[in-house]
Amino acid sequence: MHEDVERVLVTERELKEIAQKLGERITKDYEGKKLLIVGVLKGSIYFLTDLSRYIDLPCNIDFIQASSYGNSAVSSGEISIIKDISQDLSGFDVLLVEDILDTGRTLKYICDMLAKRNPESISIVTLLDKPARRAVDIHADYVGVDVPDEFVVGYGLDYNQSYRNLPYIGVLKRSIYE
Repeated sequence: MHEDVERVLVTERELKEIAQKLGERITKDYEGKKLLIVGVLKGSIYFLTDLSRYIDLPCNIDFIQASSYGNSAVSSGEISIIKDISQDLSGFDVLLVEDILDTGRTLKYICDMLAKRNPESISIVTLLDKPARRAVDIHADYVGVDVPDEFVVGYGLDYNQSYRNLPYIGVLKRSIYE
């Protein structure tokens, strides 16, 4: 375990099991549909990679990047799109892949923006759900695991662009971000 991590919440093995379970569900749910998987950068990269290996369907993959944090541990509430998807959404069933559903502001902004582009549907899969911090009315259609209201890092999640490469989800020591 990394010295800045207080404790492990989700192990490597559990992460693999979550990706497999969700991938199998998504495969059944999207059978016969034109699937576009959209990863929300940067945090979803590891989860999207593992999840997509368990989705046994033809699909397209694209990415979108939004920011509301900058270098802070707290969202500014101002959302900006840094990288937009390049795909025309007409005819696609869009599956947004997120690392963590926290306040929901950024994901709601992305969903509202993409809904205006005529997709067949938009669904959300999130590795982690932190319902205690939800600030807007949004929910994920597929959830890996609920997490407590603590600052989590690893497996794509960061603090100030560090810790993404940890192979597990851990709670960051308060002394690091306060």
